[in-house]
Amino acid sequence: MPLFTKQTEQVPCTVEVSHLFESLHAHVRFDNGAVIHPGDEVQVHGAPILAAYGEVIIESRQATITRASRLERLWTRMTGDFDFMELCEFSFSEEIAL
Repeated sequence: MPLFTKQTEQVPCTVEVSHLFESLHAHVRFDNGAVIHPGDEVQVHGAPILAAYGEVIIESRQATITRASRLERLWTRMTGDFDFMELCEFSFSEEIAL
């Protein structure tokens, strides 16, 4: 893995978008078994998938994985906990805070 340069790879993937009462999610599974590491970026190609209420849509797509350089991966691991703590400051309740 290079210290400063990024590498990209094209991979087939399956996208699942669910808009059900029990589950509201979007998942991407790489069909070739590719694994994402800290700092990597993924772009799924194609038009947005819009699932109406009560639908689950599964489509095959292509994705581009841009691998982080060794330096970026190290930086992401060192600073990732700080970003997580930022998320802890928010609440998703319906109550209004005064």
